[in-house]
Amino acid sequence: MLSGSPWHILHSMSLSGERKPPRRIDWRRMATYFRPYWRQEALIVAAILVASVLGQLPPLFTKWIIDGAIAHKSLHLLFMLVGGMVASALIASAIGAWQGYLNSYVGEGIMRDMRDALVRHLHGMSLSFFTATKTGEIMNRVSSDVDAIDNVVTGTFVTIVTNVAIIATTLLAIFLLDWRLALLSLLVVPLMVIPLGPVGRTMFNVRKRTREQRDHIESLLQETLSLSGVTLMKSFVRERQEAARFHEAGTDLMHLEIRLALVGRWFIALVGALVIIGPAIVWLFGGWLAISQGLGVGTIVAFVAYLARLYGPASALVGVQVQLVSAFAVFERIFDYLDMTPEAPQNTDALELGSARGDIRFEDVTFGYIPERPVLNGISFHARPGELVAFVGPSGAGKTTIMQLLPRFYDPQAGRVLVDGYDVRDLTLASLRRNIGIVTQETYLFHATIAENLRYGNPAASDEDLLKACKAANIYDVVVGLPEGLATVVGERGHKLSGGERQRIALARVLLKDPRILILDEATSSLDSTSERLIKEALVPLMRGRTSLVVAHRLSTVLRADVINVVDGGRIVESGKHAELLARAGLYASLYTAQFFTTEERLAI
Repeated sequence: MLSGSPWHILHSMSLSGERKPPRRIDWRRMATYFRPYWRQEALIVAAILVASVLGQLPPLFTKWIIDGAIAHKSLHLLFMLVGGMVASALIASAIGAWQGYLNSYVGEGIMRDMRDALVRHLHGMSLSFFTATKTGEIMNRVSSDVDAIDNVVTGTFVTIVTNVAIIATTLLAIFLLDWRLALLSLLVVPLMVIPLGPVGRTMFNVRKRTREQRDHIESLLQETLSLSGVTLMKSFVRERQEAARFHEAGTDLMHLEIRLALVGRWFIALVGALVIIGPAIVWLFGGWLAISQGLGVGTIVAFVAYLARLYGPASALVGVQVQLVSAFAVFERIFDYLDMTPEAPQNTDALELGSARGDIRFEDVTFGYIPERPVLNGISFHARPGELVAFVGPSGAGKTTIMQLLPRFYDPQAGRVLVDGYDVRDLTLASLRRNIGIVTQETYLFHATIAENLRYGNPAASDEDLLKACKAANIYDVVVGLPEGLATVVGERGHKLSGGERQRIALARVLLKDPRILILDEATSSLDSTSERLIKEALVPLMRGRTSLVVAHRLSTVLRADVINVVDGGRIVESGKHAELLARAGLYASLYTAQFFTTEERLAI
């Protein structure tokens, strides 16, 4: 519910589901989106005022035609008055068309700016936000929620100013015509205003639930219509169940939309009746004045025409108020996102790293995605410039989590992560991450050309640079063998390429970035032996001269590492070179024996 007035937001839910205290709509914050367009808005207001004044002329021309031209049988006056009526209508229409252009310019500009603000803010959110929030909900906020504000931005603002201007000029006109009929006409206005509060409150609540249900449907679409989702659904023959789940969600949305459409319907019907009843009362009282006191018929006709210009805008303003209250639910959702704390906030006096040497040190680092449940406990290691440091261990041991702390995708709850002697929290995020290249097990490619995907690592790279990187990454023959070469579109998530080809494209992309620090997070674990061999060969030039941190499931990829850290239960339980660790007969030796159980495999190594 809303407290006091419909202009207050009574409650909202945080993304985690926890209740937040009520808050008033921040009008100043909303106004910041309008401020860059104040010149266009001033012209819109001026156009509205001129059009409103011109709109008062037709009823006056009607009065003059009836009481003047027709009463005095003057054709010359009749032509002049009709000509004036037509001219005023044409001028008003031209001004309206110009105003429509300005209005669209302002509205589309504001929506673009709001989307830009949302996307920039979301780009700065931590990985934990994206792992905890459905992709469909995020997409809905950026697209559908901003679109829902379209009517408020492009229509409501103009509607308010237009109707206020029309009401003001109409009130002036009717009081000048006849003050008695004017007072009588205003008696029905309070009946239009009294029910505003309950209607607005109900509409706000229903609108908010409707937006939440649309989030749910958007998430279902994202999950079941993506390539991975469709493949999973078909492989488990779940089409019927997914269709039923979508139907159920759609039915819930349908009921909410029906309820939304019916909110205040009785009130709207009352307003419609008053639009008829008001003129009827004027005809009754005006007819009595005409019969008993000689009031001109033209005055009564003009007065009834003015009532349409009074009651119409009044009822429209009622609708605007309801629209505003329901739209506040959408503003609240957008501002909820904009108010979320971005990832690992950067110190105001953060340092630029420049070109890193690649000296990496973890000092007693403890971290948990949920602070009360640590994933890492007291992690300490040192990677010197140019060294290859490997991390091995059972699944879930915390190897990938260690890699995510270095570029500050997360910050530890205790301990320090150092690069070249600087705590990464004292460095600017941009300069830190410019020095780090990452290749993960699940390579992501955009639905774009090979060249566009490669230039993500270096936008200034020439085609020659791209081909050179492809040669180094062992993907050159594949690329030049394609009919369109670098201009080949790789498809959604790169699915037109094999897993090994996607991985080698990712390696070429990192080569173009030319980072001083390299993170390879199980980059070969899901590939066949041929693809793994090609990628191992590509890794040689990639790791040369760089500090490389490698997470490996297949121990064959780390046998020549300078240091191998064995991670188990969030701790480094062993550390050393391959031969040293085998000699200790600990966890590493057990993992090695489990993987290399044939003489041929040992000899191949």
